[in-house]
Amino acid sequence: MPHLLVELSYQTAAHHWGDPALLSFDADKATIHLDPNQSSDEQNMAIQKAARKIDGLDLQGIKFAGEWQLEQQWMFAFSFRRPRNAQPVVWLDNDDKETLEQRYAALEFTRDMVNATPEELSPEALAKRSIDWITSLAKDAVSVKQWVGEELADAGWTGIYNVGRGSVRPPVLLELDFNPGLNDQEPVAAALVGKGITFDSGGYSIKSSEGMLNMKCDMGGAATVTGALGLAIMQGLNKRVKLFLCCAENLISGHAYKLGDVLTYKNGVSVEIVNTDAEGRLVLADGLLAASETKAPIIIDAATLTGAAVAATGGDYNALFALDKAALKNFMGCSEQENEMVWPLPLEIWHQDKCPSNFADTANSRAQKGGGAGGASNAAGFLSRFVANQGDGWVHVDLAAAYNSNANAFLPAGATGIGFRGIAKVLLDA
Repeated sequence: MPHLLVELSYQTAAHHWGDPALLSFDADKATIHLDPNQSSDEQNMAIQKAARKIDGLDLQGIKFAGEWQLEQQWMFAFSFRRPRNAQPVVWLDNDDKETLEQRYAALEFTRDMVNATPEELSPEALAKRSIDWITSLAKDAVSVKQWVGEELADAGWTGIYNVGRGSVRPPVLLELDFNPGLNDQEPVAAALVGKGITFDSGGYSIKSSEGMLNMKCDMGGAATVTGALGLAIMQGLNKRVKLFLCCAENLISGHAYKLGDVLTYKNGVSVEIVNTDAEGRLVLADGLLAASETKAPIIIDAATLTGAAVAATGGDYNALFALDKAALKNFMGCSEQENEMVWPLPLEIWHQDKCPSNFADTANSRAQKGGGAGGASNAAGFLSRFVANQGDGWVHVDLAAAYNSNANAFLPAGATGIGFRGIAKVLLDA
């Protein structure tokens, strides 16, 4: 069956299609009718709605026809691509095609990783898939180091080790070095850190069945930063960047970490465990320490970290945190240029003390549901303890918009991929 042709029109559809009609059809062609008086953002939202409706027809694929701007094609494809049996998209054969192909490759990688079942995507499999994809884009420029299982404990990566030790599938810290100049003395321009919890039961602070259902997505941060690095490489990144993925399964067993445990990190900070479901910040702390060791002037971490961020932004925006307000402003500008919605939430140095402990320098949360008031900021405050130079150049992205439990009028169910374009832009502009 040939692909359905899809074109844009700024004319009103014939009355029998509805008043006003977003879509009309003629033989092998669908026409999306846009309101010329609306803003480009409103028109893009209409394109997204049309893409979801067309995907609902269960076609064999679509082919763009007529006149489309680059971002219009992208928004359609972004909303059209379903998680299961995704159908092909044929771009217009013009100057935008290469850019769209690069973005779409990064989108496919990011979404497919997040949507993978937790059985197939163990911590080691997450690391391997990331290595394989980045290496396929820049083989000679990539080197890799990994700490697996007990090697983490021996090396002092206490957060990843303890969160992951309850599973029979070992945790992993991956360090991937993209060094296009092949010079070991080349300074690291940026470091990326991703939360890679391939499944999160909550540990002994166990989630409900409903809350656990979508926890395959808890490695969305790792997928997002890897997708961002891959996109930047395809778009000509010529600076050295290190990628740190903090990979573990948070499960219950006789060897799992427990409430009341105290972990001491490489920088000497001791942490009392008051909630084993606040595990993301524990693994990211190791990644941030490793990133800080590179002396990179830009450090970005991404994580599906808190429900509090989702409550604040409604799942439409990713939440941003930074002590360095210039770095925050730069990240927001890059995201805006890439049409990704982000929103800053409060973070000050005193947020480090919002999770007090009688037995350690800090607790990993507050012993309240959801971590209590300001939970997203308190989590960011915890992370800030593990970044060098008072957080200069560091931005924390809480990926509130990373995953949809169900399809809606604008996006399919599952991973969204929102976030990788903005991060790639920061790398390219560094």
